[in-house]
Amino acid sequence: MKFSVFQVSRKGGRATNQDRMGYCYTRDAGLFLLADGLGGHPEGDVASQMALQVMTVMFHTQSKTRISDVGAFLSASVQAANRQILRYAAEKSMIDSPRTTLVAALIQDGCISWVHCGDSRLYHVRAGELLTRTRDHSYLEQRQGELPFAKKGEKFNRNVLFTCLGSPTAPVFDLAGPIALEEGDKILLCSDGLWGSLNDVDIVRELGQHPVSVAVPSLVDKALKKAGDGSDNVTVIALEWEMPNVFESSRGSISTESIEEGVFASTMHASGLDVLAPDMDDAEIERSIAEINAAIRRTSAKNK
Repeated sequence: MKFSVFQVSRKGGRATNQDRMGYCYTRDAGLFLLADGLGGHPEGDVASQMALQVMTVMFHTQSKTRISDVGAFLSASVQAANRQILRYAAEKSMIDSPRTTLVAALIQDGCISWVHCGDSRLYHVRAGELLTRTRDHSYLEQRQGELPFAKKGEKFNRNVLFTCLGSPTAPVFDLAGPIALEEGDKILLCSDGLWGSLNDVDIVRELGQHPVSVAVPSLVDKALKKAGDGSDNVTVIALEWEMPNVFESSRGSISTESIEEGVFASTMHASGLDVLAPDMDDAEIERSIAEINAAIRRTSAKNK
């Protein structure tokens, strides 16, 4: 694999930054993650950090060879992250649980697959055009009539979600892919602090005209400026897919061609920007790994 990647997160007008982001990779696969802790509930920063930690542990464990079933892997990891957040709330006897959105993209064998829950988005841009983007799990974006409890003619605030991680009800999430990547494809993951201020046309145009190292900070600055003093946290991680070439190396590119089997690289340790959630201890990690493996086996068996 070879890709260029750039990530940035800004607090905006909020007292704290509850967004988290990061990526990790091995020789054969890469995982890119973004989570946005929900306001109105306690410790959103803990929920978003915990979601990334669980998925990173899972990826580290499963990718020592390769991810045999990407869809099952993504599905199981979301459910494991949700359980970990709920367990954290139960152990602290919290009346209300921490909650977060999540979007995660996994690249393997030159293809991308992703999962999302809530309204953190993924954009896939090819040759300056929007190939696809995720559909928010909000009452505003989803068609009425397909939603539980939706009433005909009812209007909704764009920020009202019907699912997230950490809710007492089982999370609703969507899987997509695999989609074969082409040279120059750009993948952008962002929190609603970006797309809430900038429309899809603005985002796609910037990605289409500039490398991610230029487009990402430009988009974040524009979103903050447009939102003004009341800006939400704005977090973006984006990558550009490149074809491996042993004779050329683009500035800022990451190539995994020379990485030995079993080597794991991660930026997750640096993804907490203001208040880091407490790290999972060894017992929690082992417990999460066991749950993840069991969930993957169940999902794989169900899909056969």
